[in-house]
Amino acid sequence: MTPTTPRPGPARNDDRNDAGSDARNDALTDVTGLRVGHATLTGDGFLTGTTVVLAPPGGAVTAVDVRGGGPGTRETDALDPRNLVQRVEAIVLTGGSAYGLDSASGVMAWLEERGRGVPVGGPGQVVPVVPAACVFDLGRGGDWRARPDASTGRAAVEAAAAAGLNSPVREGSTGAGTGALVGPLRGGIGTASTVLASGITVAVLVVANAAGSAVDPATGALYGEFFAGTGPVTYPAPAVHEAARKRLADLAAASGPAPLNTTLAVVATDADLTRAQAQKVAGTAHDGIARAVRPVHLLNDGDTVFALATGDRPLDAASPLALNEILAAGADLVTRAIVRAVRAADPAGEDGSRPYPAYGDLYGPYDAEARPTTP
Repeated sequence: MTPTTPRPGPARNDDRNDAGSDARNDALTDVTGLRVGHATLTGDGFLTGTTVVLAPPGGAVTAVDVRGGGPGTRETDALDPRNLVQRVEAIVLTGGSAYGLDSASGVMAWLEERGRGVPVGGPGQVVPVVPAACVFDLGRGGDWRARPDASTGRAAVEAAAAAGLNSPVREGSTGAGTGALVGPLRGGIGTASTVLASGITVAVLVVANAAGSAVDPATGALYGEFFAGTGPVTYPAPAVHEAARKRLADLAAASGPAPLNTTLAVVATDADLTRAQAQKVAGTAHDGIARAVRPVHLLNDGDTVFALATGDRPLDAASPLALNEILAAGADLVTRAIVRAVRAADPAGEDGSRPYPAYGDLYGPYDAEARPTTP
């Protein structure tokens, strides 16, 4: 097992936007206070990892919505608005199916050491509530038992803590997205953000790992590009698409489809939301998955969306519909983040991932500098 060295994300523009906040990296970390850390395990049969979203000290209002028929989760019941816990300090997204949920134990221990969690007694007596969700990637690196564990979770949260505020986030085959597949293609991590007219920031991070496909079989274009609002849809040349179809058919005949999958997402905002409002954000964001992947929310998917609200900006109290712009943006950004995850996936074979090709293997390399940056 060889932990990989994270590659830098897109270059940051240090100008400031009209809302007065730092210019965007087009990433989850554009919600100030949130940090993202990846632990990536490859080699020696490993093709998996863990990603941690670390909230500011004191936590963030958090909610969840699960729509896949085969979810693997931990501590999601604690997020029900009817229950006790008001804020959480971290969210764990992990490979390894249900086995990989053990990575949350490492995050929990790290938080306890720093006195971060739900106070239950005297000084330092806390119980960190760490919601987690997993994707199925077992055996994709060659070893069925090669899975994230508590040490992987600790490495990911330490990476998050070490990252500066508003740092870029690596996309593609990293962290929880290392062994991800979307249909027959490699999936991975994708992220995106926007600043609304109100000045509120909405941002998303996804782990794209779906049983359905992200590619229109008639053209080779990505479904999500039809809905992401990022400009004209990119249509591959017919000859390129025909060659891609043949290669995928040969792979399917040799290995068959992956049996189990899941797409995970974290939708975050700096708006001051109630727990019920955050749950609505999580639910509506599933529409973004449905626009980018077909079919979706199957019995062999575990599609799960978390919502985080740091509370730095108030909603317009005079408007009962003020939440709508956040709901719409969250879904749009999930779609765009899935497109980015698929396009940013590492080529097949770089890390023992054969025979899983990336979209770029079939349709050409992905130019990160040419990515649209507004939904």
